[in-house]
Amino acid sequence: METISKQRTLLLWAAGLGVSITLAWLYLSRKRRTKQLRRVGEVSQLFLYPLKSCKGIPLQEAECREYGLKSGHLRDRHWLVVKEDKVYVTARQEPRMVLITATCDKGHLTLRAPDTEDLQIPLKLPKTNAVFTCKIYGFEVQGRDCGDEASDWITSFLRSSQTYRIVCFEDQMKPRNPKNEYPMYDENDRVAYPDLAPLLLLSEASLENLNHKLENKITSRNFRPNIVISGCEAFGEDIWKEIQIGSHVTLRRVMPCPRCILTTVDPDTGIINMKEPLETLRSYRLCDEEDKEVYKSSPLFGQFLKVLKTGPLRVGDPVYQITY
Repeated sequence: METISKQRTLLLWAAGLGVSITLAWLYLSRKRRTKQLRRVGEVSQLFLYPLKSCKGIPLQEAECREYGLKSGHLRDRHWLVVKEDKVYVTARQEPRMVLITATCDKGHLTLRAPDTEDLQIPLKLPKTNAVFTCKIYGFEVQGRDCGDEASDWITSFLRSSQTYRIVCFEDQMKPRNPKNEYPMYDENDRVAYPDLAPLLLLSEASLENLNHKLENKITSRNFRPNIVISGCEAFGEDIWKEIQIGSHVTLRRVMPCPRCILTTVDPDTGIINMKEPLETLRSYRLCDEEDKEVYKSSPLFGQFLKVLKTGPLRVGDPVYQITY
């Protein structure tokens, strides 16, 4: 009996030790994963682009949703210009698109452009309007046709020899998965008509760094960001894996933005020069050799972000780098 009692005591002691070790491991693991916030700047500008490649709308506040910024009934890059073959059109091909302003008026998307009468497109399109399968970078995404009047308006303003149409992305439509284009994304990432991500962020310091190298200074509008940050070091955004803005919104960096000739379009005139700031960026913002297969000769400026936690955004909100 004494031997059995000793064995039972030993087993209970061993079990207790195992539980203690497990609890200690869980505590230390949780402690190591405690979120740490370090303030790295604040939001200085917010922009929303309802029609892809149109003029950005500066905002003081916006809702940050899974698909990007939303202000009232306007959502970022939820309207798109396409050719007759339903391949997308941007200011890369039609630089004058940057002169188009989009606003929301009494249940309509209103498009305004120089020397052109305003166009009003119902925010709620008739279900009888055709749904097209459109292509962005060769990958399919749906869009409902905005009608012949919209088609005539955009074709006329852009002085196009071919017919253009405007389509709208609706909630029930199948989005694009950018993983088909870049391996940094995962199966759950979704976008409507943005190039690659719901949000594009850059810093004032990075822009200032570039402007020191340019003869003709440019603004953030050349890079079409959604969020501009002040108060950080130049290219500080390159190393922020996760950030929190204000007390709600949490974002994760996916990849740097590969830059193209769209950056050389003057946002005030709609004239493309095909050179700057792209040539200067190529002199010092190319990727590392091991990433050449992904980015090739495109210089990198700004960061694409996915949304981990939605919420309100405001100019002046603090920006925190998240570490664990």
